[in-house]
Amino acid sequence: MNAPSPDAVTGPATFFEDYPVGRRMRHKRGKTIDELEGVLLTNLCVNTAQAHFNEDSQKHQPVGTRIVFGGVTASVVIGLASQDASENLVRDIGLRTMKLARPVVHGDTVYAFTEVVSATPIDDGLGEIVFHHWGRNQDDQTVFEADRIVHVRRRPAAVTAEES
Repeated sequence: MNAPSPDAVTGPATFFEDYPVGRRMRHKRGKTIDELEGVLLTNLCVNTAQAHFNEDSQKHQPVGTRIVFGGVTASVVIGLASQDASENLVRDIGLRTMKLARPVVHGDTVYAFTEVVSATPIDDGLGEIVFHHWGRNQDDQTVFEADRIVHVRRRPAAVTAEES
């Protein structure tokens, strides 16, 4: 059985050419961070900081409750951005300037945003894009920011924007 062409399963505006510098996106979905993400993933990565899993120890701390591990926050923001910014992604090169701007706690809802910082053709098949991703909570406070460097497929010559 033949796998479908990548062009048949990806969105019509997710090739390198669809990301001009300065393009901004507010991604459609939000994600409420439940205890499942906050505690399970903290334990799976063996993060032993009590602020993530010991409610009693946090009662008299500035936030007053357990905080979500920053790796979870980063993953949720990048995951929410994926529908618009990862469909034709070939490789994640890395993250830079990652900032956890404020704590996320269980029950917070995170929304994701993206801006195209740079877009450089590599060859006929790929281009390198730097996305600036950020996440905001339900109170419109920024909780996460990072620049993400990726390689994205270029639009095949046989497929024009009108056809996709």
